[in-house]
Amino acid sequence: MNQEHALIVEDMTVAYQTTPVLWDIDIKVPTGVLMAIVGPNGAGKSTLIKAVLQLIKPISGTVTIQGSSYEAQRKKIAYVPQRGSVDWDFPTNVLDVVLMGRYGFLGWIKRPSQQDRQLAMDALQKVGMEAFAQRQISQLSGGQQQRVFLARALVQDAEIYFMDEPFQGVDAKTEQAIMVLLKELRASGKTVVVVHHDLQTVADYFDWVTLLNTQLIASGPVADVFTEENLRKTYRSTGKVLQSEE
Repeated sequence: MNQEHALIVEDMTVAYQTTPVLWDIDIKVPTGVLMAIVGPNGAGKSTLIKAVLQLIKPISGTVTIQGSSYEAQRKKIAYVPQRGSVDWDFPTNVLDVVLMGRYGFLGWIKRPSQQDRQLAMDALQKVGMEAFAQRQISQLSGGQQQRVFLARALVQDAEIYFMDEPFQGVDAKTEQAIMVLLKELRASGKTVVVVHHDLQTVADYFDWVTLLNTQLIASGPVADVFTEENLRKTYRSTGKVLQSEE
């Protein structure tokens, strides 16, 4: 289904107890973009993704994904959570973690087929982790764990990918490897939404950006939206945006 917008969020408000975390958010994300959600700590970036995915319940608002509801599109959605939210001591190996990405096709009773296993190994190869297929997930480094979760998302063959700080705690080599894969997803027509904190890399990594600080500051093409004025509004600061030297 080729919808003009992969994601539409309208009038979304989220509060924890009585404190608003997101207030009256309206966003339209075109199909086939690589989008960063940027803002200071506590701005509601992760909350926005969780509310879209119904992991938390907003006070108000509607979400449309690929032209219909989350429930209708859930098999076409992949989610990579923050590393800190995962129980890495759970006794399972790398291949089994990646195979979890096939459960949307299998259900929880049917066993993975040889084809499913091959798809999982292919995904591990793409992220450079095929040699670790039988390793316990708890024995991996932070960067390796992040690659495995990316492989799990890849085998879902989703239309829209949500990633919450995928570069947190990874080395530069892993970050670049992840970016290559994200750009490949975009090139194949997929939509990728990433919570991101490094202002220095936004212009190089992404073509669409949403600036958030409880309220929506701006959302649109990086060239139009990622400006010093909008960043001052987002971070409530008068400092200049650091530019990479030409």
